[in-house]
Amino acid sequence: MAEHKVSNSNNVQRLREDQLLSKAELARRAGVSVLTIDRVERGESCRLDTKRKIILALGMNVSEKAKVFEDARRAARGGRKF
Repeated sequence: MAEHKVSNSNNVQRLREDQLLSKAELARRAGVSVLTIDRVERGESCRLDTKRKIILALGMNVSEKAKVFEDARRAARGGRKF
């Protein structure tokens, strides 16, 4: 089965630091590796399931995904919709 990877611009690091969480603690809560958190914070692509895990680990609802993961194309255009 093919994995769907999505490149992203995100607020993971800011939200993590606002909650005074280390990368290791966020990784533990999300059930992913610290390396995965590091890659996501650098804007590298990740699976949609990984995004879901991170959103929930930050104490947010999946419906709030735009607060964590912005559309990279939209962010590049200064927040304007297509």
